[in-house]
Amino acid sequence: MNSFKIDIINIDVPENTNVIIGQSHFIKTVEDIYETLITSSNGIRFGLAFCEASGDRLIRFDGNDEELVQLSIKNAQKIGAGHTFIIYIRNAWPINVLNSLKNVQEITTIFCATANPLQVIIIETNQGRGIIGVIDGFKPVGIEDAKKKKERIDFLRKIGYKRG
Repeated sequence: MNSFKIDIINIDVPENTNVIIGQSHFIKTVEDIYETLITSSNGIRFGLAFCEASGDRLIRFDGNDEELVQLSIKNAQKIGAGHTFIIYIRNAWPINVLNSLKNVQEITTIFCATANPLQVIIIETNQGRGIIGVIDGFKPVGIEDAKKKKERIDFLRKIGYKRG
């Protein structure tokens, strides 16, 4: 008989830091993500860790910011699911790197890209662990009114993502 356990893992998300969690399928992932991030945005700082699912089954890592590298390793250990990766970035936004990451041949899924409080829902069987999903931030408390809509539109123009 197969049994399983479901767990909720709280992921550390420091202020002024974004986290991206996804799944991939090959040890080459670490080098390809590194190359993708380093060329995607001037001044980006990052750390990444990848949970190998076979062979040595190590947490492989890289990055250009030691604090973010250590944070990625620590949270990859907490997740502990095969072929998953976690990336921490500063001095860039997920919007600057997501399309490039989606084009990395090994990446099969991006679960989230956020600066919000984050939880990862894990299922564990006798074989290993996998990510069921993520809880990104909090549930809505209302519906946007005209004032909040204007604030959203103005904000996007203020930070340079829209013209006008």
